[in-house]
Amino acid sequence: MVIVAGVFTMDPGQREAFLEGRKALMAHSRAEQGCIEYTFSADPLEPGRVVLFEKWESQEDLDLHLAGLSGPSAPAVTGPEATTTSIVIYDVAGERPLRR
Repeated sequence: MVIVAGVFTMDPGQREAFLEGRKALMAHSRAEQGCIEYTFSADPLEPGRVVLFEKWESQEDLDLHLAGLSGPSAPAVTGPEATTTSIVIYDVAGERPLRR
């Protein structure tokens, strides 16, 4: 399993347009082979911050997704660009439920 986590910062007044412009990308990505989760979400405490969370079954599935982002069938991303972007990939060795 592979997790992709990102943070985007922008002018707080542009955050809703940023999120709206990525809905087609979210829907398209969630339908791809191996996609378990793909979400851009507004940070409820910082108005100029958006968090990206992706979970993929394998690196190969993520690679196919990334290759498709520049292809002719890639969904359109509209709206403002982020001021800063930080995205990292985590290779997951295992998972277990959180018990309290």
